[in-house]
Amino acid sequence: MSVPDYMQCAEDHQTVLVVVQPVGIVPEDQFFRIYKRIASVAQVSIRDSQRNLYIRYRHHYLPENNDWGDFQTHRKVVGLICVTTCGSGKEWPQTSERFHGQKEVFGATLYDSRLLVFGLQGEIAEQQRTDVAFYPSYDDCPDVEKKVEDFVESIFIVLESKRLDRATDKSGDKIPLLCVPFEKKDFVGLDTDSRHYKKRCQGRMRKHVGDLCLQAGMLQDALVHYHMAVELLRSVNDFLWLGAALEGLCSASVIFHYPGGTAGKAAGRNPSAAQGQAADAGKRHRPGAQEVLIDPGALTTNGISADTSSEIGRAKNCLSPEDIIEKYKEAISYYGKYKNAGVIELEACVKAVRVLAIQKRAMEASEFLQNAVYINLGQLSEEEKIQRYSILSELYYLIGFHRKSAFFKRVAAMQCVAPTIPEPGWRACYKLLLETLPGYSLSLDPKDFSKGAHRGWAAVQMRLLHELVYASRRMGNPGLSVRHLSFLLQTMLDFLSDQEKKEVTQSLENYTSKCPGGMEVITLPDGLRLHPVPFTKLPIVRSVKLLDLPVSLRPHKQKGLMENSMSTKSPFIYSPIIMHNRGEERNKKIDFQWVQGDVCEVQLMVYNPMPFELRVENMGLLTSGVEFESLPAALSLPAESGLYPVTLVGVPRTAGNITVNGYHTSVFGVTSDCLLDSLTSVRTSGCLVEVIPSLPRLQLSTSLPRSAHPLQPSKEELSSSVSVQLFNGETQQLTITLENIGSEDLETLEITSKISNTKERLFGEFLIRLDFSGGENLLQDLMTVNGISVTGLPISSPLRQVLKPRAETRPPGSESSKTDYNHVKMLEAVMTFKYSGGAGKVEGYYRDLTLGLHVDVEPSVFFTRVSTLPATSTRQCHLLLDVFNSTEHELTVSAQNNQDLVLHASECQRMAIQVDKFDFDTLPQPDQETVRYTSLKLLEEERLHAQASMINSTLGITWDIISFAALINMQARLSSQTSLIMRG
Repeated sequence: MSVPDYMQCAEDHQTVLVVVQPVGIVPEDQFFRIYKRIASVAQVSIRDSQRNLYIRYRHHYLPENNDWGDFQTHRKVVGLICVTTCGSGKEWPQTSERFHGQKEVFGATLYDSRLLVFGLQGEIAEQQRTDVAFYPSYDDCPDVEKKVEDFVESIFIVLESKRLDRATDKSGDKIPLLCVPFEKKDFVGLDTDSRHYKKRCQGRMRKHVGDLCLQAGMLQDALVHYHMAVELLRSVNDFLWLGAALEGLCSASVIFHYPGGTAGKAAGRNPSAAQGQAADAGKRHRPGAQEVLIDPGALTTNGISADTSSEIGRAKNCLSPEDIIEKYKEAISYYGKYKNAGVIELEACVKAVRVLAIQKRAMEASEFLQNAVYINLGQLSEEEKIQRYSILSELYYLIGFHRKSAFFKRVAAMQCVAPTIPEPGWRACYKLLLETLPGYSLSLDPKDFSKGAHRGWAAVQMRLLHELVYASRRMGNPGLSVRHLSFLLQTMLDFLSDQEKKEVTQSLENYTSKCPGGMEVITLPDGLRLHPVPFTKLPIVRSVKLLDLPVSLRPHKQKGLMENSMSTKSPFIYSPIIMHNRGEERNKKIDFQWVQGDVCEVQLMVYNPMPFELRVENMGLLTSGVEFESLPAALSLPAESGLYPVTLVGVPRTAGNITVNGYHTSVFGVTSDCLLDSLTSVRTSGCLVEVIPSLPRLQLSTSLPRSAHPLQPSKEELSSSVSVQLFNGETQQLTITLENIGSEDLETLEITSKISNTKERLFGEFLIRLDFSGGENLLQDLMTVNGISVTGLPISSPLRQVLKPRAETRPPGSESSKTDYNHVKMLEAVMTFKYSGGAGKVEGYYRDLTLGLHVDVEPSVFFTRVSTLPATSTRQCHLLLDVFNSTEHELTVSAQNNQDLVLHASECQRMAIQVDKFDFDTLPQPDQETVRYTSLKLLEEERLHAQASMINSTLGITWDIISFAALINMQARLSSQTSLIMRG
């Protein structure tokens, strides 16, 4: 016997073997359909008896195994059922001949046989025969099970008669010697009259009768015969048959203790009888009882007792669960002495393991399996090797050794594609490799790898994944290869060396060039679903931040509408208990808004873990809530770049609440949808933002260059800022252009301006005067054309506030005097353009455009000394002015009705002007109410400012810089301090 039956278990010793085979041409599906119905009759209750007969069916059985039927009767084919298709009466003789030919194969051991004929009708089919049953078709055979039961009962009759014949043999001392096939040549020429030979014959026959009793349902009789056989065979050192007797004893004890079976069947073969036997087991059995006490008087001269009732009553017959294993070990050790008994030894190991699995004794079971691994069965075919490793895997799994089970399953997978196989079975290899995954703590669902620490041996897992990739490629399924390789790169990235990372990514790019990877679920033929593998580590995202719109595009709510729309979701103003988690943080609404139709930005801080440059293509946002157009980006991250900011943009096309759920990428040809819910390590301040209806979008440009520095101090963010450098008293025109670049019409526009806070109180004007040409048509122009130029904004620098000390104490030409007049002042102002329109205006939203103006005022002309001299007329006087040029240019100073004065750089000269005396009494005076509610200091300042303005308009002093190519009209105005001097 060269092919073991790995599915055998201890309770199979009580079964009779029936072979079911097709004869002639029978459709495979129809045969197995009938075979399944036949095999459903696995137990038959014998009429007029309390015994049951158990049947084991096989549709393929080697005739050479039948030669071991005397050694263990459950290996003997005692029944044959043939299934055939016969279409006409002409085919019947040939069909009948084939049936008889099939019986001859197992004829020496058959008790009975049956032929099931399908498709034959007519005279032949109407014949009444016990060994043949005719059916019109495979669908019209209602009594197949009944025919099988009758067939089994006929087998039992033969079995019972043989048991009685063996048990009551009166042939004197001439008991035949039962042999296994390889023993026959060893017993030629032996002395058959010796006592040793007779005991051998008696012991083997006792063991054989025990097998027949066990099959016939007489468990207690079988135990007695096995015990007696053990004693006889041990005395003559017949180790092979002694092992068989011990194994029979173990099988009978297992059937007694475990009526539910050891093969993992759902229910016991005879539950009611099993319960009764189990209830009596503790009463009849005492631990340590192994042998039987035999009364010599109860035996006949040939060693076979005619009545075993006395032995049954006195036998300590059933082994304890512990003793069962010890006897199995002893039997296996005896089998091991014979080279040709390897199959018997291996099957005994398998049976013992199944018993130990029931007893939950995993370590002892592993010892039996380890012994089974090293049993030499000679030259096995590749298919037999695969079967052997697969069964070892299943048995290891049965006892809870999952990793060991996975090891043998993987060996079986590799055996499917061994070099000696002409047509390697890559599909079978792949299927077996998939079955090894649980044993190595490996799941093909990437979500299982985000639940904490890594489980299992990463090196073994990577090896297994590589084998899955290779097997799927050899199967001709590149999409499967891409999925497994993507899974390897994503889940095992932390365990890959730099060289392995390069090799894996190169292989992945080669595969995706033929079959790009995606996010679809791959369903295998056996129903296994391979989930998509998003590359959340290529690159690694550390944080996600939704960005507010630029200052010039941020929407604002009208104050009145904002107060009306504010609704309290809770009656409590403040709660000290804040319960939240990371998911709630992501769903928290951000306190700014996006605008429909405007480009919105989300900033990601990413990291490249690869030792080479990582190219990420088609990276964009995944959103929900509103219609959103993602504008994908491509980026290239340096090797091990560290945190690197990446801005993803998109345009919401409808209004509402939008949630940023994640991002999508394309890396190494694999498209990934990475959801933030699965990225527990990503920091975010919220991913939910409100999108308001669309608004107009104005763009501002000016005739002045942009400012390189912000306004100081700046309490608000500016849309834009410009800067200009002026001399004290200089005036320059500023042109502002507004262009509506949005899709909504402009409906409202408000323009305001203010001067930034300064530490100094300025006399004179620093006012941005808006002089619109045709201002009544401004709004209409902004709605119908792309832009409009707002002109006529004179920017004038203020007058000097504080005069320096008099020249008597500080000479005009001294160095200290020059530095006193070189101080540059910085002045700032802000213009605000408030506008709205479209659907956003209906909801009460508007936008602001703010323009910051930065002016550096450089000193120009200073009057260091002012004095007067009487003139020829009493109504006039001579005004004497010491004029100092603080610039680096040559300039001329002019006054009304007076000759121009030329001053070089840093030069001081005296200028005389004849003027009428001023009458300040004509200036308007404040009313009594204003005087009552205004401070005296402020009233004095306003009075001095009015007098200074009167002096400025009367004198009309101007100055020009000669060296400038284009003359700039500059007006120099005297300060209020000068007016005080001239009053005197």
